Amino acid sequence: MNTQQTRRQLLRSALALTAGIAASAQARAQTAPDDYKALVCVYLAGGNDSHNLIVPLDPAANAEYRRLRAGLALPDGSASLIPVSTGGGVTYGLNSGLQSISGLWASRRLAVVANMGPLAAPTTRAQVLAGTANLPSNLYSHSDQTQAVHAGNSHGGGGTGWGGRAADALIGRNGTSRFPASVSIAGRALYTTGAQVAAASLLPGFELGMDGMNVWPSSAAQARANALSEILMVDGGVRLIQAANTVRRDAITLNGLLRSGVGTPISVAFPGTDIGQQLRQVARVMSLRASTGMKRQVFYCQLGGFDTHSNQGWTHWDLMRQLSDALAAFNAATVQMNLGSAVTTFTQSEFGRTLQPSGSGSDHGWGGHQLVMGGAVRGGEVWGKFPYPALGGPDDAGGRGALIPTTSLEQFGATLARWFGADGAALSAAFPNLGAFAPQDLGFMLPT
Repeated sequence: MNTQQTRRQLLRSALALTAGIAASAQARAQTAPDDYKALVCVYLAGGNDSHNLIVPLDPAANAEYRRLRAGLALPDGSASLIPVSTGGGVTYGLNSGLQSISGLWASRRLAVVANMGPLAAPTTRAQVLAGTANLPSNLYSHSDQTQAVHAGNSHGGGGTGWGGRAADALIGRNGTSRFPASVSIAGRALYTTGAQVAAASLLPGFELGMDGMNVWPSSAAQARANALSEILMVDGGVRLIQAANTVRRDAITLNGLLRSGVGTPISVAFPGTDIGQQLRQVARVMSLRASTGMKRQVFYCQLGGFDTHSNQGWTHWDLMRQLSDALAAFNAATVQMNLGSAVTTFTQSEFGRTLQPSGSGSDHGWGGHQLVMGGAVRGGEVWGKFPYPALGGPDDAGGRGALIPTTSLEQFGATLARWFGADGAALSAAFPNLGAFAPQDLGFMLPT
């Protein structure tokens, strides 16, 4: 057998397949049934002060909030708060930085899950003060609590993230597609790491191009690309090298798709902020679903700067503005792609912050409020137990208003994963400690 000829035949077949994907994508999009769903995590790194994300407007609660928050309190008035009401008529004020997405509350595409955080078991203030509570490891540590939130358990162990495990549970929905089912747009993230799914890191504006291939003349560039592709097709018999070659081949294919313009056109203008461009990249990858054959995907984005020990007022408002503008554009893009009810976007953070200020900032807390956005969300509501602002009350872990979570990370994640398609067995595998909490479905997602 002529080995060289065989390799060239394989190479030509592979290149033809890649070209064929792009050429037939639009035709396939017209005929293929679309059972697509995606979970998009937007991580607020540093510990978001959610006491100032949503504020109670009940007169007594609001007066106590302003008294205890002192210089950090958001005063009444449209310049600081956007009034919203729940279906039961309870009124709250959203941070005015969230103006761009505030309309989604009235259209029931935006909700808040109150006082959520890592828990080993339901925990009371009495247990915390007596030292008998089973607490998360290194409770107020950025790194440890980031691991816990990404892992989906209070001790941050296991080596995989709950997003990756949710993708593992639905891996069969993606058929034989080699496209990554779990994608971080903010560097490597434990959240997207699964035991089975292929995870990838794809930075905004970086389309997996190869350095050294843009040479002149174009025939020389093509010769280099052909030579590399031929090398990657060689079976060297070494498993590690073969695995690396497979990853590189997949990256080359993905690069071709990203550069080809294949996919649902997106005309929405995204903000030029880092989080805006991350969510734009997520939308671009979603637009390729007809070409890639993907039916279930998990994404991770990150907005930093929330460790607000000082100068919190304007800093936090501007972070809310960046988040809101990016989420509004992303929501519009999902609607434009006919994915408005197929994509659920949510925030997470390693912890909330203290109700009591520390100078011009706040200190590390525990539980916090999170946003959930999408057409499948039971929006216009606050889900869970919203804490009355008090120091030394039943929700206070000490004496400064660090909230003891009344909703666990497992309950929050399992509610999203159930909507994603995970069944009872898959949920137990993704969240081994879920049985410690009830209810296991918080109800903020519409049934599928």
